[in-house]
Amino acid sequence: MKKVVLLLSAVAMIGFTSCGGKKTTEQAPAAEAATDAPVEYKLIEGLPAADFASLTPDADGYVTIFDGKTLNGWRGYSQAAAPGAWEVVDGTIHIKGSGNGEAGATDGGDLLYAHKFKNYELEFEWKVGKGSNSGVLYFIQEVEGQPSYISAPEYQVLDNANHPDAKLGENGNRQSSSLYDMIPAVPQNSKPFGEWNTGKILSYKGTIIHYQNGEKTVEYHLWTPQWKELLDKSKFKKGGDFPVAYELLLNCGGENHEGFIGFQDHGDDVWYRNIKVKVTD
Repeated sequence: MKKVVLLLSAVAMIGFTSCGGKKTTEQAPAAEAATDAPVEYKLIEGLPAADFASLTPDADGYVTIFDGKTLNGWRGYSQAAAPGAWEVVDGTIHIKGSGNGEAGATDGGDLLYAHKFKNYELEFEWKVGKGSNSGVLYFIQEVEGQPSYISAPEYQVLDNANHPDAKLGENGNRQSSSLYDMIPAVPQNSKPFGEWNTGKILSYKGTIIHYQNGEKTVEYHLWTPQWKELLDKSKFKKGGDFPVAYELLLNCGGENHEGFIGFQDHGDDVWYRNIKVKVTD
């Protein structure tokens, strides 16, 4: 496993005016002092990889990464095999809803395709059960003891009409096809629960575009001031509840700007099918 150190910045000294009017400087209390203390995390290495190179592209250059029959090439996030909560049913990948929230089932957890991608077009179809929540995560880095979203932007998959997350965030930025908690999908053209939607994610040299049902809904640019500003205003902001996430997302994809593609287990019934990738490196 690769060990990485992150630095969280803060202010070590504070100045204030005493009741007598004298300006003094003293050390901040230990609980409040910011000392650029390192936060350590470990990247997981050595887990099984998919044999992506052996798959044959179609006439348009797309490689099908789900054969409709097996989970060959897929495994759990930070796991050597696919979690039991994920099954293949009628040509779809289905996460059996546990009702226990995100990765709450003992046999659950996020599912990823075990090959890292950089520049590509990902196409897929998805549908949700009533009130269901999931997401397509990309540029995933596997971090010991941390969830997949700690390093990965998310294409939201949601029943907008019945899941409360649709009304949280700002301006609909937690609704389907949105860049979760950052950019709302416009237009919002998702279909009701139980109906199939088409999705697409384009990644090219830092430009990311989301599509839903044939329309472009989101565009943004990684590793830019715009990206930092988005992070600073999100739940993943520096100094927030996810201290590891800010640095990982700021340099999304790590040194090589590449990562895994995966589907989120949020404890709800969700289906995916017709999953294919065209590499554009």
